[in-house]
Amino acid sequence: MESPIRPILATTKKNHWKSHHPGAGYSKWMSVIDDNIVHTWVEVEEKHDIILDFMDVDLLQVVLSESDLINKQFHILFDLAHISSISFNYKLAITDLFFNWSPMLGVIGFYNIPESMRIIVETFAAVAPEKVCVILADTYKDSIEKVIAFKAGTLATGNCGSENNHPEPAIKKRFLEAIARISWLNMLDEQITTPPPGNPYYPFFMAIDSLRSDLIAKEIKKKSEIHLLQQNFESRIIQMVIKTNAQAEVNKKSTRDMQNEITNLTRKIETQNMELAKISKAIADSKNGFRHLLEKIESLDIDPNLKQEMANSCRSLIENKVLEKQPDIEMTESDLLFLSKLQTKFPHLNQRELKISLLVKLNYDTADIARSIGLSTRGMESIRYRMHKKLGLGKHQSIKSYLSELAG
Repeated sequence: MESPIRPILATTKKNHWKSHHPGAGYSKWMSVIDDNIVHTWVEVEEKHDIILDFMDVDLLQVVLSESDLINKQFHILFDLAHISSISFNYKLAITDLFFNWSPMLGVIGFYNIPESMRIIVETFAAVAPEKVCVILADTYKDSIEKVIAFKAGTLATGNCGSENNHPEPAIKKRFLEAIARISWLNMLDEQITTPPPGNPYYPFFMAIDSLRSDLIAKEIKKKSEIHLLQQNFESRIIQMVIKTNAQAEVNKKSTRDMQNEITNLTRKIETQNMELAKISKAIADSKNGFRHLLEKIESLDIDPNLKQEMANSCRSLIENKVLEKQPDIEMTESDLLFLSKLQTKFPHLNQRELKISLLVKLNYDTADIARSIGLSTRGMESIRYRMHKKLGLGKHQSIKSYLSELAG
């Protein structure tokens, strides 16, 4: 729970100044003390220490806004009770407060510091810029008194970053600052100031500087590997673009070839239609001739039996199915595509077989097809038998079903 607050200090606390972290098992609270001291603490769900995983900057913005502290100086106190450690992102968020929230940020104070958090908090104090006062205290009372002293201008400079008024050794601060710059801020280009070679801490600083050099080398290697991967990726993209463009050209050529094939077939069909029109006219003329002949026969004064036989023969010729009109076929674009596909797949089919295939696909029966090409039904069946073999169909496969599937 929140530590007791001295009666002389006004405290504002709102129910929505809270952020719940179910995954980490805690809730973070904030309140405002003495108008501009933001106090933050955690309530744990179970009796065990937790790791702070998130800074809750949005919650801090809400508290500052509702307390009329935007663009005004404020201070923050962190109660570290029940906290065993903080995440790397939390460390970055604290350093962000140091360097990006000034000059509005005056004091950052930590109290109830567990031993596991001691070195981390001391590192915060070491890396903080001079314009930010970092306070390390044992209790809430001590931390509040130091913030009040800072606000009053009576806090000695040496008390920032100290506990019980004992200054941290400068050599330790430099060491922790070097670690924070390398680990938290990735400031690998910053040289580390080492003590003289005879100093007992000299080997530690040299180890840190060696670590910095190794990290620089790893960073250079990593960038080189990323650059190589990027080059390989760009090369693959270029190859894919070339392949795609080449395929597009192939497709264009195939389309042109298909269009040419359709044009050639269309011309052939037009030619055949003209021939069929001539044949139809010839058949019509023949019919008219036979009718004229029938009239002549019927007007002859001959033996009635012979006359009847001659008239019947003439009528039979007129009514013969061979002389009937051929199927009226109006070619569509899909029919042309079908013929092109069929001729490409079976180039050994002749023009008559291509026409028969189209008529079969259009559901004309054998008798109609036979009439259209001037054959008897029996002759048409012989042609279909040969086509069955040319199309490579099985014994029980239907030509009609196969051609319908091919057209689909």
